[in-house]
Amino acid sequence: MTNFVKTIYSSSKMKSLLKNAREQKGLKTREVAQLLGIDQALISKFESGSRKPTKDQIVKLSQLLEIDYETLMVAWLKEKILYEIGDDEFALKALEVAEKEIKYNKTVSKLKLSTTLEKILKEIDVLKEKLDTYRQFDSYKITQALELEYTFESNRIEGNTMTLRETDLVINEGLTISGKSMREHLEAINHQEAIGFIKDLMNKNNSLNERDLLSIHNLILRGIIPEDAGRYRKVQVMIQGSTHMPPQPFMVTKEMEEYFIWYEINKNKLHPVILAAEMHERLVTIHPFIDGNGRTSRLIMNLILMQKGYLIANIKGDYETRMQYYQSLEKAQTKKDKEDFLLFIAQNEKESLERYINIIGQ
Repeated sequence: MTNFVKTIYSSSKMKSLLKNAREQKGLKTREVAQLLGIDQALISKFESGSRKPTKDQIVKLSQLLEIDYETLMVAWLKEKILYEIGDDEFALKALEVAEKEIKYNKTVSKLKLSTTLEKILKEIDVLKEKLDTYRQFDSYKITQALELEYTFESNRIEGNTMTLRETDLVINEGLTISGKSMREHLEAINHQEAIGFIKDLMNKNNSLNERDLLSIHNLILRGIIPEDAGRYRKVQVMIQGSTHMPPQPFMVTKEMEEYFIWYEINKNKLHPVILAAEMHERLVTIHPFIDGNGRTSRLIMNLILMQKGYLIANIKGDYETRMQYYQSLEKAQTKKDKEDFLLFIAQNEKESLERYINIIGQ
């Protein structure tokens, strides 16, 4: 049973809180009624449990009787919840689901965007409107070239040493590059196929789910670590160069359940770029796989962006950009400050839009 559910059942009864507090202050029900400006009979009903105060009355009772507001509010909410669900056979399950939604809704309500981030998002939206006017001029060759760059850069972030030209030869010509490992060849081929897969998902416009996520990861590690491809990790992992410690393996399944719940709750509430960045950061923070977490997280981000009509946000693999990427992630993971990471992703998306519009408009 979760802490939230335990609280529901263990909170003090509101009627006892009210009566005890009144008696400790030496007040009669008539005096409390006069001070609050309500009928004396209501006070008696509150204390007998036959009538529930309104939220406004709870605030006033808390102040007048000097009852801790949180304690009284929890007791009041508990009784409202119990009145609604009673001892229904699905009550506990409903409470657990409600807990997750409340927690994640609270997270969203706390997400205040900086002036700088809001400015970039507005610029992105203007660029997207312009992009939409160019849709009829979409070029397969341009798209193919940009997707090749994405595969090259995403793999370069993870240490793949192939050049852009070598990546092209492996993917489009089927050549083997001397001096490059089999893994590097497979990383190029697998990532390009994963792009094709998320484009299929984009066209179907289905809501992101666990099956699709595992399928993407399966493509990324296919032939590289086949026994772990498309499967959550069973061992503890560490992120090289980071102080963030991913959750223990026995927590991964639960963390991923909450990951998808968060997505369902927020997919139509947040700006698409913020939603995509959040899903990227949250997945790589959970680090649910033995390997391939970064590539999979970036693919999930770009799937969400493309589903909403945006372009692939291609994070470069050069040292300076890679360090900025890692440092902003580290700050989000260890200090719970996502501002730099959200700005980083938004800036990448803006640059992708500007570049594509410039190319297609020539």
